[in-house]
Amino acid sequence: MAPITLATPKVKKYGITEKKKAEIDALTNEVQDAQNEVEQLQAIVDSLTNKTNALQTKLETDKTNQKATLANKESLDKIVDEVINVLINSKITFVGITKSDIKIKEVANSIEEVMNKLIYSAEVINKLSNLVIRKKAQNPLISDDLVTMVNTAGTNANNAVSLTLTALNSVITSQTTNIEAEGVMSLEFYQSIRLYEFITGETVNNILKQEDIDTCIDILQQQKNNLGSEETKANEKPSKDKSLVALINKAYANATVIYNNTLRANKKAIDQLGEAETRLNKATIKLQSLEAGLAAANAAALAS
Repeated sequence: MAPITLATPKVKKYGITEKKKAEIDALTNEVQDAQNEVEQLQAIVDSLTNKTNALQTKLETDKTNQKATLANKESLDKIVDEVINVLINSKITFVGITKSDIKIKEVANSIEEVMNKLIYSAEVINKLSNLVIRKKAQNPLISDDLVTMVNTAGTNANNAVSLTLTALNSVITSQTTNIEAEGVMSLEFYQSIRLYEFITGETVNNILKQEDIDTCIDILQQQKNNLGSEETKANEKPSKDKSLVALINKAYANATVIYNNTLRANKKAIDQLGEAETRLNKATIKLQSLEAGLAAANAAALAS
């Protein structure tokens, strides 16, 4: 019987090959896992990049809106200042006209009083003149100068009455013109009050005297300038929440909140993107290292 020879070298070679194959398989799995991780991180980076770009675009839009609402707010502040100026000037003019109307009435009353006295004086002088003329006819000794003086006094008295009537007529004309101007200025004054209240939603009591406002409304009632509906409006309290100032300020506040929220979201997205890119870089370096190790292992296996 022939002796049996063991193939020891072949067993040893088989063990080395299997070990290398196992190492290569393990490296291959690590490379695959690393590739999957890189792909996932790349997808996250791409998503965050798109999100950041979208937020950046929205941030620019929100910033533009905020600037626009701020410009509207500043413009409205200037308009309010102008309305206040108009309001105060209208009030000054209106009060001046109402005072002048009072003065004109006082002058008219004074002229009327003077005219009544002049008419009475002229009547007395005329009667005296007639009496002197009759006495002169009865008594030639009465001085001609006296007759002339009495006649002159009567003529002057009549002229004074005529001039006073002319002055009274001028005063009446001025009073009529002043009444018309008073009606116009009261309407302008009232409309400026309504404009201020509409824009600001506040009453004008901190700017004007209530007595001036009441006088204005009374004159408008007398002038019958459509106060059937205006009277109700005059008694209404302005709504601060619904005023133009409130709406513009609210629009600016909302635009500011939206801009700040977008700014914070954009900053957060940028930070997340930075972290994701850092992780991606690390994963890429790891993948490259594993790929290099796998390539080296494959080369060693082929060489053996």
